[in-house]
Amino acid sequence: MWPVVLAEGDVVLRPIKLRDQRPWREVNQRNRGWLRPWEATIPPPSPGGPLTHRPTYRQMVRHLRAEARAGRMLPFVVEYQGRLVGQLTVAGITWGSMCSGNVGYWVDESVAGRGVMPTAVALVVDHCFRTVGLHRIEVCIRPENGPSRRVAEKLGFREEGLRPRYLHIDGAWRDHLVFALTAEEVPDGLLNRWRRMRAQRSPKSNPA
Repeated sequence: MWPVVLAEGDVVLRPIKLRDQRPWREVNQRNRGWLRPWEATIPPPSPGGPLTHRPTYRQMVRHLRAEARAGRMLPFVVEYQGRLVGQLTVAGITWGSMCSGNVGYWVDESVAGRGVMPTAVALVVDHCFRTVGLHRIEVCIRPENGPSRRVAEKLGFREEGLRPRYLHIDGAWRDHLVFALTAEEVPDGLLNRWRRMRAQRSPKSNPA
């Protein structure tokens, strides 16, 4: 299940590494305005509660790798044409009678709209269903986050409803829409569905 590299054309998903720190920081900092409204934040500690702080990059990577080894997470960076352009993580992996996980992602604004993130999500969903053995994948998105909602909608995720004040995002508890897919809904793979959709939208060449 881990580590694994997934690829489709110019899009590659590979495990996040400590040595990705420089390109990861460059992309993240250059996209501050694009990413900040959708980023998870740490709520203020309650009186007598544990102290919390935002982890450093190295702490983040070590935590993600430990969770991956334990089978609870799949932490990837997203590359496009050989350049790091984002991050995608399958988190909250639960086994037993649920066999579920949730997908979170972000991407460099400079490559948004090129099909990078829908391709990445399709790759990881197929991996989760076919190789990992999960049955259900969720994506939880703020209603105001149009670009992320379009990724889920393009891929045919079902909208299941609203979770009020679900996650602490950009300094406050925010509502999220839940989108989901089960393995039975994509018997021939989500990537194949995405390929067909892209082919249908592509302009037909003029006859010779």
